[in-house]
Amino acid sequence: MNHASHLAPRLRLGTRNSPLAMAQAREARARLCAAHGWAEEAVEIVPVLASGDKVLDRPLAEIGGKALWTKELDQWLGEARIDLSVHSAKDVETLRPGAFHFAACLPRADRRDCLIGAKSIAAIPPAARVGTSAPRRAAQLLNLRPDCKIVTFRGNVATRLRKLAEGEADVTFLAAAGLERLEQSGVGHPLGEDEWIPAAAQGVIAVECRADDAATTALLAAIDDAPTRAELEAERALLAALGGTCHSPVAVLCRWSDDALALRAALFSPDGAERVEGSATFAPGDETAVRALAADLLARATPGIAPHFCKAG
Repeated sequence: MNHASHLAPRLRLGTRNSPLAMAQAREARARLCAAHGWAEEAVEIVPVLASGDKVLDRPLAEIGGKALWTKELDQWLGEARIDLSVHSAKDVETLRPGAFHFAACLPRADRRDCLIGAKSIAAIPPAARVGTSAPRRAAQLLNLRPDCKIVTFRGNVATRLRKLAEGEADVTFLAAAGLERLEQSGVGHPLGEDEWIPAAAQGVIAVECRADDAATTALLAAIDDAPTRAELEAERALLAALGGTCHSPVAVLCRWSDDALALRAALFSPDGAERVEGSATFAPGDETAVRALAADLLARATPGIAPHFCKAG
């Protein structure tokens, strides 16, 4: 082990500097060092202040979308100031620069959303103010509870919990995986996936490197979780085929069913009044089946839903 540590490369792992992003970076480093028998010092965590962390008073979709989480990390990776970057996969835009690729997906954590401030969707008080800036959460909530009012709510986990405590909203949502990684899994009430479909890629940590960096790609292959990767690729392929943007209210869930993938998705109008849902079961890597599901959903999309998809076409 000491010999392996001595020979370990010095890798620079870029991450956003939020508490959750840093926890994800530490998990990626621990897995990488364990897989190769390295000392922790072999992987240096390099925090980067992302644009998405600088502007907290407006919804992400208004100020540039998911690219605000990746822009600075992409720049540093492209300039070889870092060797790899770690992302919460649900925050990574669907169409990525060809210069980079996901070289590892860590085993998927809890996919569910947690409701903070009430025990269930049904238990939310009448006409409650619900804090979220996610189009999916807002539309899905209004579909089930049209009496509620959406108020814009952004910031890291601690900020959102503080805003809730200060009365800026009555209830809010947080990803169960994020709470778990911050060792706050006792906070809130997880929502069952049958009633409440999570975001695409929720619970997945993805590690990215330059596509032409064969050495780092090979090192990361040791911590790539194949079942998680198959789910992630199916969910991201569906988003790409739907042609949505960060304004598009879409909920997606992929799970293994025996040796096949079962993919379920729902599209909403922003006000939640309209909803279409579909599902498909297929072999891993079958993008034809994924595109067929997207085509079926788009064919059934109502006038309130359709304008928010197919932007890519």
